[in-house]
Amino acid sequence: MAGARDAGREPSDLAAFRARVLAQGRALYRDLPWRRTTDPYEIWVSEVMLQQTQVSRVDGRWQRWLERFPSVDALAAAQAADVLAEWQGMGYNRRALALHRAAQTVASEYGGVFPADARSLEALPGIGPATAAGILAFAYDLPGVYLETNVRAVFLHELFPGAVGVPDRELVPLVRATCPAGSDDPHDDPRTWYYALLDYGYELKRSGHNAARRSATHVRASKFEGSRRQKRAELVRLLLAARDAGAPGATADELAAGLTAVEREAGRDEVDLALVESILADLAKEGFCAQEGELWRV
Repeated sequence: MAGARDAGREPSDLAAFRARVLAQGRALYRDLPWRRTTDPYEIWVSEVMLQQTQVSRVDGRWQRWLERFPSVDALAAAQAADVLAEWQGMGYNRRALALHRAAQTVASEYGGVFPADARSLEALPGIGPATAAGILAFAYDLPGVYLETNVRAVFLHELFPGAVGVPDRELVPLVRATCPAGSDDPHDDPRTWYYALLDYGYELKRSGHNAARRSATHVRASKFEGSRRQKRAELVRLLLAARDAGAPGATADELAAGLTAVEREAGRDEVDLALVESILADLAKEGFCAQEGELWRV
C-alpha cells in the first residue's frame, strides 16, 4: 500500500492539485507592485528583498530603491557605500553587496541585459536556484523550479499531509512537473502558476497552517538582538554615519564606544575592543569596509 509520501502523485492527482492551486490563486491574488512589471532587474531586486523579509516592509523600500538605482547600470555605477546605505533596515548587508557585484557583472559581461537561462543567472553573485527561477518565471515567463517557503507550504499541505522532515529532493521533481512549460493560456503559465502558489502559501501561513515547518529545511531563526550578526550590522551603520558626517573614517576605539552606547541602551554589557576589531576584520575581508592607518571607513 502506498505510504503518506507516495499518495497523490499520479498525473491525474497532480492535475487536480494544479486545478486547486490555480483556483486558490484566482481567489487570493495579491496585486503587489513588483507584479506590475516584467523588468528582470526590478524583479530581481524584489526577489532579494523578499528573502526572509515581510511583504509589508518591502513595499515602499523596493520603490525607493528603484528611484535611487533605476537600472542595473545605475546600480553597477553606484558606490558600494551608497548601496549599503540604501539597504539599511532590510537585513543581511551582504545581500546588498551581492546585488552590487551582480549588477556590475551584468553591466560589464551582458551589456546591462539580464541573461534568461538558469545557469547564467546562478553564476551571478548572490543568485541561487530559487532567485534564478523567480527571475525566469516573473520576468521571462519561463519554467523553472521556484522553491521558496510559501511554495513549500502549498506542496507540503496538499501532497504531504502529516509528513514531517520532508527534504527538498522530494519536492523538486513535483515542482518541476507541475510548472507549465509554456502555454497559450494566459491564465496558466509559469508566472501565473507561481503567483498562485505564493498567494495560496501566504494564506496558509496567515491562517496558522504553515506546513513549511514540516520541511527538512525549516530551522528556527536564531536570536538577532545581542548576537554577533547584530553587532556587525551596527558597526556598518556607525561607519556609514561617519561617512555621512563627512568624517574620513573612525578608529576602532571610536567604533567600540559607539557600539557600546547602542548595547547599553538595549540593556546589554559594553563591547570589548578585541571583539570589535575581530568583527571589523571580518567585514573588511567581505568587502564592507577598509582600514587606512588607524581609520576604518566604508
